[in-house]
Parts: sequence; structure tokens; C-alpha cells
Amino acid sequence: MDRSQIRLGVDIGGTFTDVVLEIDDVLHSTKVLTTYVAPENAIIEGMTKVCEKAQVSPSDIQQIIHGTTLATNALIERRGAKTALITTQGFRDVIEMRTESRFEQYDLNLKLPEPLLPRQMRFTLEERVDAKGNILIPLQRADIEALVDEIALGGYDSIAVGLIHSYLNDSHETMIRDVLQEKLPDVMVSLSSEVSPQMREYERFNTVVANAYIKPLMKSYLGRLEDRLKGEGVNCNIFLMHSGGGIISLQSAADFPVRLVESGPAGGAVFAADIAARYGLDKVLSFDMGGTTAKICLIKNQTPKTSRVFEVARTYRFKKGSGMPISIPVIDMVEIGAGGGSLAHVDTMRQIRVGPESAGSEPGPACYDRGGDKPAVTDADLVLGKLDPDNFAGGSIALNSENAVSALNGTIGQTLDMDAQTAAFGLIEVVDENMSNAARVHAVENGEDLSEYTMIAFGGAAPLHAGRLCEKLGVNRLLVPPGAGVGSAIGFLRAPFSFEANRSVYMKLSDFDGEIIKSLLADLKTEAVGFVRNCDQNAEIISEYKVYMRYTGQGWEIPISLTEAQATSPDAETFQKRFEDDYTNLFGRPVHGMDIEITVWSVNATTRPEPVARIKEQSAKEAAPISGTRQIFDPSLGDKSDASIVQRKDMTLGSTADGPCAITEDETTIIVPTHRRAIRQADGCIDVVLKS
Repeated sequence: MDRSQIRLGVDIGGTFTDVVLEIDDVLHSTKVLTTYVAPENAIIEGMTKVCEKAQVSPSDIQQIIHGTTLATNALIERRGAKTALITTQGFRDVIEMRTESRFEQYDLNLKLPEPLLPRQMRFTLEERVDAKGNILIPLQRADIEALVDEIALGGYDSIAVGLIHSYLNDSHETMIRDVLQEKLPDVMVSLSSEVSPQMREYERFNTVVANAYIKPLMKSYLGRLEDRLKGEGVNCNIFLMHSGGGIISLQSAADFPVRLVESGPAGGAVFAADIAARYGLDKVLSFDMGGTTAKICLIKNQTPKTSRVFEVARTYRFKKGSGMPISIPVIDMVEIGAGGGSLAHVDTMRQIRVGPESAGSEPGPACYDRGGDKPAVTDADLVLGKLDPDNFAGGSIALNSENAVSALNGTIGQTLDMDAQTAAFGLIEVVDENMSNAARVHAVENGEDLSEYTMIAFGGAAPLHAGRLCEKLGVNRLLVPPGAGVGSAIGFLRAPFSFEANRSVYMKLSDFDGEIIKSLLADLKTEAVGFVRNCDQNAEIISEYKVYMRYTGQGWEIPISLTEAQATSPDAETFQKRFEDDYTNLFGRPVHGMDIEITVWSVNATTRPEPVARIKEQSAKEAAPISGTRQIFDPSLGDKSDASIVQRKDMTLGSTADGPCAITEDETTIIVPTHRRAIRQADGCIDVVLKS
């Protein structure tokens, strides 16, 4: 067997770890419960299971691509290392003062998210670099040594260094690192000039602090994973999915773990984009719902929308500004605490609330019979008949309906004087409305009308809820791909090797200097290509150039793409025309008579994506065989009704299943609402559309 064709994709989620083995385009997959204390244990368990299914040895695996929510969860749950920040004198409180932006302008009792580091963990040095990179106040080595001696008494595991304007001149930051490595060799160090060399000190400082905060955790985990895999006879290359939708080396991931924030969801967006390309869909709403969170992403022209800043853990109605900003290249999406394990409670206003707290895998929802006693989304889905208690996760987990009813009654039913079914319906309506509202907010922020979109749903819980979300959002078409339950892990196997290098160098078009620009973009290309070459020595690499531009006086920029020729032979007239064209497309007209500024320069190096074949869409044929019926709650009736049960494996090309019905498989269940019909397409996708 050709070893080069055997690849493993692994996605660690908050509840389940998904493992997919690909052999010559054939997929073998499994889901196992995540092991929080040692996440690598679940990977080994899942790898062993899929290798047994495929009848290969773990030593036959040639490549492993891994994504994880561990970095994100560590930031959300504040479970990082003991970390200190060294910054410029006078800027100690930047990460606490944030910006002047208020996400809820008229709320007099507005509560801002707490910074990762309290004030006593933030230290300053007398030094200063100006906005052009010139040194105004030189940094004295003796001052650094005295400060490091003070920090040593605190017993810190990791140190972040973020100085004003260090993205233009990193000499002071590197001097601090040299002293730290001499005096505290066991302490990990992160420099903002390496982690996020961009303007805006709040975002840059927060990003380097986040990197330092999770670096010991992630470096330890990645080292243990590598050792465990070698112990199982796996000696192949291990790569990590990064937040921008590409793949980086294990060493790069260990040095810059903040780039792993949203790595799992990024794989899901890549998966959805691949499906969109196969169907020629230009407007897609990617809906990924797992055990802990739900992720929503807009995909236009088969490409996920990207951003330079991402907010972890938005705390107030999903609004921008209410989260923790991370300034890295990232696929732009909104993520909320709404998954199968999300816990419900009744607040002081006697309203049902769901999440962000999750039962995870330990103990899990009450129905897992592992000690959980609070109602989770999975408990409500079980009581409403959406899940088969004897065939959950391919029969590997038997669900206890009595425990689910008891948890719903104890937390919701007794408080609000309702039976378990009504409590379950209320819980599910709340979580579905939360997800729908998040999608609406995300669409409005991007100026999009979701009625023009097709939803692609994946993740273990998404197909259970996607049909109802489509009804709430006015979306007419839903696609559930094969392998939907492990969609993010499949996405890892579809992602290119890539790395985006960026840097802030301020320049006005009136001061345009082509030679400086050519040199800057060439340096960024060398940096980005170098990262990709560490992953693949022989692949063809494409360079994609972007500059971020704005009118003088504006607060934020828009990204402008450049061709290779425009980047290697830059001229002011071309840059101005490209900016004005894109600005007009976004805002209706250009602003005449104003100078234009460039603030950030970016080069993304990526391997060439594999071409995909277009799917010839199939119209409805005969009905699929029905394997049985069960009572499933119908929101349109407000009660349970008889619903057909169809095995996904029994649906052949063009087979149909009319709602209400449940289409079941080992890793998930698709609930088809009463007014919709499911059609099996040529690639195995279940196409859920309105009945004609």
C-alpha cells in the first residue's frame, strides 16, 4: 500500500475528539470522548479505532494534521500559565484600559471583560521608540537585569514582552529576551514584534500576552503528543491547523500557539468551502455545532471570510468589542457557547438560559450517566425524540432518558411549573434562537442577506438543529455533507500548507516610495515562504499580497489585494485605483480630495489547492426505505408526532426522505422538518430543501 496516501486528521473538541483516516480518498472516522487531563490519550484511542476499521497499522500513517480548541478554551476558562508582561513605562494599563470603543454605548453599568493579567503581573521599563522606529529613549541593560531579578521572585512560567512601536524597531524587545534567556533560561518568552508585528498597542499587547499565557500549556501538550505517537510506532510528520485556514509545522505551533486559537473551527470552514466549491455555491453559511460551542461563518465565492483581528469569548449579545481581541490572521466567524453539552439554568427573571458553561465530556450531559445532574442540550434533544438512546455515537454511548428527564425537571420544570417535554422544548428553542441571533448579527455586521445563502451544517450536533435554524433565518437550502459529524477533522485534510506574514509600516500615498515597498513585500514573502517550506520542501508555493488602506483620518482600513506584478513593481497610481474601486464597492462612492494611507502589509504563502470536481446535482427520485418510526417533537405543532427513521447508508442517488423524519448515521442525526424534503446527492450530501 502507498504510505503517502494514508493521512490522519484529528480535531480535539470540548466534548468529543474526532479522528478521520484517509486512504486514497476513502475516509474512516470515529468519535471518542475528549480526555481533559491528557488530551493525547483520546487521540491514541481514536487513532487505534480507525486503523482497525481500515485494517492498517498506525506505523503506516504518513501524515497527521491536528486542530484543537485547547488554546481557545484555555483563554476562555483562564487556565493558562503564570504570566508576566514587560512593557514601556506609562503603558502598563493598556490591556485594561482597552480602547475608547463601547460595545453598548448607553449602558451605564457596562462591564468590560477582565484582562488576562492583573496589574501586579505587569511591569515596565524606561525606553521609547517613536512612530517611525527611531529610538527616543535608549533601553539600559542594567534596568532590564534589575527588573528580571524582581520578576524571578514571582515564579513566573512565561513572560510576554510588548513595547511601544516595536513592530517598527524590535531591538529593545530582543535585548529583553537576551537578558531573560541568560537569567531565567527555563521561562518561556514571547515578543510582540514576532507574535503580532502590527500597529494598535491594545490588540498587539493582548495578543502577545495571550501567546505567552498558553505557550507552556500548548508546548507541553504538543511534546507529549509527539512522544505518545512515537511510542505507538507513528514516526510521520505532525502538522497543526492554524486559525487562518492553513497548516503549519509542529515547531511553529509550539512557538506561536496563539495562532491555534480557532484552529478547529477553521478546519470546519475549510470543509464547508470545499463543499461549496463542489456545488458551485457563492454564498454559504457554514454552521458547525459540536459538544461545547457553535461556530457560524460566511463563505463567499468558495472562500471563507478572513480578518486580522478575532475576538475570543464575546460576552455581550455577540457584539464586537465585548470579547478578547487577538490580532492574528484568522477566518472570521462568530462562536458562542451553544453545543450539545451546553448547560441550561433559569435566571432571576424566570427565563431559561443556555451556556456558555458546558458539561464537556467529564461528566457530560446527564443522559451520559457519568455523574452529570444538570440539563444540557443533548438531554433536551433526547427527551424530544431527536436522538435514539441505543444508537448514540454509533452505539458506543448508551443514553439514559430517565436521567435527562430528572435533570430537566429538577432545574427547569419545577422552577417554571412545566413537564419535562415542555422544559426540553423551551431549552431547545432558546439555544436555537441564540444561534440564529448570532448568525443574524454576523450577517448584519458584514452587510449580507442570509435569505440568499445556502447553509452547510456539520459537527455532531449541527444536523439536529440546522433544519430549525433554516426556518428561523429564512434559508431555503441546507446541505449536510458525508462525514458531517467529523467535518472539522476532514477539513484539516483539505487545507493547504500556508502562513501569513504581516507588518505595520505607515505610509501615505503622497509619500509613496516604491523601493521601500518592494523591499518590504519581498521580506514578508521570504518570511512566509520559509514557514511553508518547513512543512513541505517540494510543493509549489503561491504568494498572495494584501495591503490595508484607508482615507486619512479614518479609524480602520480595508484589505486590498495585489497581483504579483503590482507587488514587485509598485506604483502609487495603481494602489490608488485599487483602493478606490474596492472602497466604492463597499461604501458606494470614493471620497475625493483626501490623501490615502497604508498601514499594514501582508503576504500569505500557500501551497496550491487541489482542484475539485463539480457535482452534477440530482433531482428527487423514489423514497428511501424507512427503517422504523418514533415520536419526535415538532415545533410547528408544539407536540410530538410520528416521524420516519431512515438510515443514511440506505439512501441511494436521488433517494428522498420527507419530513418529519430523522436520517441517522453513527456520528450524527439529521432532523428533517415537516415542510422539507431531503434528497441524496451524488457525493453523499443530504440536500434538504422546501417541499414543492
